[in-house]
Amino acid sequence: MANDADFLMLSGLKHFRFCRRRWALVHLEQQWSENVLTLEGHYMHERVHDDNFTELRGSVLLSRGMPVRSETLKITGECDMVELHRDENGVSIQGRDGKWRIYPVEYKHGRPDERGADELQLCAQAMCLEEMFVTDIPEGAIYYGKTRHRMTVALTENCVNRQEYH
Repeated sequence: MANDADFLMLSGLKHFRFCRRRWALVHLEQQWSENVLTLEGHYMHERVHDDNFTELRGSVLLSRGMPVRSETLKITGECDMVELHRDENGVSIQGRDGKWRIYPVEYKHGRPDERGADELQLCAQAMCLEEMFVTDIPEGAIYYGKTRHRMTVALTENCVNRQEYH
């Protein structure tokens, strides 16, 4: 297993898609200064990234701050929320009875990004989860805190497609 220092960070994919210069400043030069918007987003993610949080709601197990990595893609990071839906066609999860379908949910403070950076990050998370659990993940979601809406995203081999916004 490779050292995490040799891997790209999942969070950096959004920066790279949004602005390559910004990505280089943050991830190569280690230059970052907080502002009101980034602090609000940081606060929201602190609540979401509680890796001790798991909760069973009916047939859905919620897991926050799940660490993920892909040896193939050389990326690593954390999923904000992974919903595990009880499903006969799902995969086994260590320490849990039954089979589960994996559904990643990315949390964003603001509004949807028209450049597709949010979807790119969600797709990379799904690819890590697919490799880790040897399964296919056909869709996930992005929750936008500013609008308090969740957007379902179809994850396909060639691209991601926004399906609905509710």
